[in-house]
Amino acid sequence: MTLAEIVATVGQEMAGRRGEGVVADYIPPLARVDPQRFGLAVITVDGETAEFGDAWLAFSIQSISKVFTLTLALERMGEDLWKRVGREPSGSRFNSIVQLEQERGIPRNPFINAGAIVVTDALLEGRPPAAAIEDIRDVMRGLADTDSIQIDEEVAASEAATGFRNISLAYFMRGFGNVKNAVDDVLNVYFHQCAIRMNCRQLARAGLFLANGGVDPLTSAIVTTSARARRIEAVMMTCGHYDASGEFAFKVGLPGKSGVGGGILAIVPGRAAIAVWSPGLDQSGTSLVGALALERLVSLAGWSAF
Repeated sequence: MTLAEIVATVGQEMAGRRGEGVVADYIPPLARVDPQRFGLAVITVDGETAEFGDAWLAFSIQSISKVFTLTLALERMGEDLWKRVGREPSGSRFNSIVQLEQERGIPRNPFINAGAIVVTDALLEGRPPAAAIEDIRDVMRGLADTDSIQIDEEVAASEAATGFRNISLAYFMRGFGNVKNAVDDVLNVYFHQCAIRMNCRQLARAGLFLANGGVDPLTSAIVTTSARARRIEAVMMTCGHYDASGEFAFKVGLPGKSGVGGGILAIVPGRAAIAVWSPGLDQSGTSLVGALALERLVSLAGWSAF
């Protein structure tokens, strides 16, 4: 089967599963998203593309943004970043505060909310929040090769109004000295990065550098080193789906990162980047139908990191 045939087959097979799962109703704008939506896009390092369904409909990428802010922070801070955030699976909910108490304000990994807030704090570096937000948005535009990517201000405002756990996490880490900028400024940037809107085509394009050893294969631009690309993918594999990361690795076998907007970015090392979107979530906060689609796609394509 060709790539286009594989993607079409997966999309058609998921038709009967659309709407399964529960949308993220604790963020009001996300609660209004049609759970029947489904988009899938694959881009190979050779530039071949295949798409299905709502692949061109933008959605809130939420925690998938953490892959890109981690990349930025490692480029700017280097290995010192790992003094402030760990690399181990948490085994707990993405917004848990329990381990922070036991481990003195050092988050277990950069993909749980506490870890991502520390990464955002490192990127802020005393700059005005507006400058950091614009910087992150522009990096995403560059990686996706489009100027159309925007931040959903309604989603950002809604997260700020309802994100009491994130506020607690940030102040708790501030108490341990692991958040260095003003908490309100850090959270302002964090909520805005999570509110970036992209479609599956753009998201797969943005992640393609990870499939090619840190270099954008279509422009030859160096995004990060090959060693860092491997490490980012390793953390995606072990921590990209919080306490269900092992299950995702077992069934899909690829580095991936989910977001409660219903998107998943998956990387096929040396081959391709995949983005899927289906708003209904499973109990761990990962797109239920999106994970099923990825499991089927890698089976048909014979793709695996192992």
